[in-house]
Amino acid sequence: MNSFRKPALVFMGTPDFAVPSLRALVESEFRVLRVVTQPDRPRGRGNKLAPGPVKAYALKQGLEILQPMNIRDHVFVDLIRELRPDFIVVVAFGRILPGMVLDIPRLGCVNVHASLLPRYRGAAPIHWAVMNGEPETGVTTMLMDEGLDTGDILLQEKTAIGPDDNFGVVHDRLAELGAVLLVRTLDRLTAGELVPRPQDESRATYAPPLRREHEVIDWTRTAEEIKNQVRGLDPWPGAHTMLNGRVLKVWRAEIAGDRDGGRPGQVLLADPVRGLVVSTGAGAVRLLEVQPAGRRRVRAEDFLRGYRMPAGTLLGRAESGPNDQHLSRGSDGGSIGKRDRVARSEGGGGRRRLRQPRP
Repeated sequence: MNSFRKPALVFMGTPDFAVPSLRALVESEFRVLRVVTQPDRPRGRGNKLAPGPVKAYALKQGLEILQPMNIRDHVFVDLIRELRPDFIVVVAFGRILPGMVLDIPRLGCVNVHASLLPRYRGAAPIHWAVMNGEPETGVTTMLMDEGLDTGDILLQEKTAIGPDDNFGVVHDRLAELGAVLLVRTLDRLTAGELVPRPQDESRATYAPPLRREHEVIDWTRTAEEIKNQVRGLDPWPGAHTMLNGRVLKVWRAEIAGDRDGGRPGQVLLADPVRGLVVSTGAGAVRLLEVQPAGRRRVRAEDFLRGYRMPAGTLLGRAESGPNDQHLSRGSDGGSIGKRDRVARSEGGGGRRRLRQPRP
């Protein structure tokens, strides 16, 4: 790469997932002209305004930061245009970019998406890949258009999802993998070595924003599905059930192959030594780590030492859980959900939406 004219870019990102990508760019030959991130939001117990992870990192690096309230504002758009960037790089920014912004960079807007597109388009690809029990996932770099993750693919990198990997593990792995792939993508685009390829619409699936009902354990589902749900929501936002009218979060679970029988949600075993086993629609699960309301996460055995739970206790209400969390195929019109909690952890973008799974 010609060091005399280092390619210049504007970086757009907000949550933890985007930090490794920004760090990789800072350490590369690319010039980061500005970092665009969402406005500070109330955080913590004091509900005080605090910067997001990308802003916190950018401040430490002495990078210039923009936090527009409205990315369609002509003052913001004109400023980005005057910078004349070669690229705009978008990693989990959490807002939809209008065409007037997408058209600015000389070499295009490049997005890092946490799935192997066209599968798992949308706001929560990592959560849904783990919850659906996928054996592998990956990251994709693409040239952005005004659709929902529908732009032409540049490069992809796969990684396995282990049977006990949770959302947090896969999230961090993909964040680092995406950072490496991003620099490689920009290098090859700058050198004119990449030919973008259109996505195969017939293979497209959608990963919708998480809603409250996705966190509720439906004990009529199979033991494997419940285990996947639990690990797909760990460490955030957490799967939960009801115990005597109070929320009980479940952070880790495994299939209990030596137990069966009972109604879905019925406690088959509750012993401080032998553990906590619950019947499901097919098989049983052993709860390994739980969190009662207002308490910290503890091993199930430790929980049972302080809470008497006789065998036969019924957890939750089987009919109150989600019906189907698996993805569907298709390409209907619509708009991306606005729930900010998923935008903090995973990237998405654009306007067009695929059919959602039934909650």
